[in-house]
Amino acid sequence: MITPTQGANVADIISLKEKRQSSDEKQEALDRKHKILAVQKIFHCTHCASKCEKCGTQIGMQMSPCKQKLFELRVPYRFCESCSEEYIDYIEHLKGGGNPKNYWHNDAWLELWKAWIDYQFTIDRYLKSKEFKRLVDELKHTGPDQ
Repeated sequence: MITPTQGANVADIISLKEKRQSSDEKQEALDRKHKILAVQKIFHCTHCASKCEKCGTQIGMQMSPCKQKLFELRVPYRFCESCSEEYIDYIEHLKGGGNPKNYWHNDAWLELWKAWIDYQFTIDRYLKSKEFKRLVDELKHTGPDQ
């Protein structure tokens, strides 16, 4: 450490307390940014009302016969026309039916749909977890500049 008698000015000596506080504030800001990005990513990727939840295609608000059937089945997902038809066929396959013309709707296709639905369930479970709710609540109670 340089003492004032060695030629350094006392004003030139950096306060370790101030440096530590500045470092802590930067780390807190970085942590907050990571938290905000985590929340944004979840909501941006999973809750876009104008995109198909399965394939990401833009969807309109018109009610097609396929979408009407989904509405009647109380499907908790937003699908484009193509994914709507596939989902309905998936449900029919689970019931022992399905469209036999769609020969590509095989066991691997059924597994794909099951995995996708399981993934959606897992996301929903994560959004309802106490830790994620805590994160959202924490961000709600702090201002955007903090």
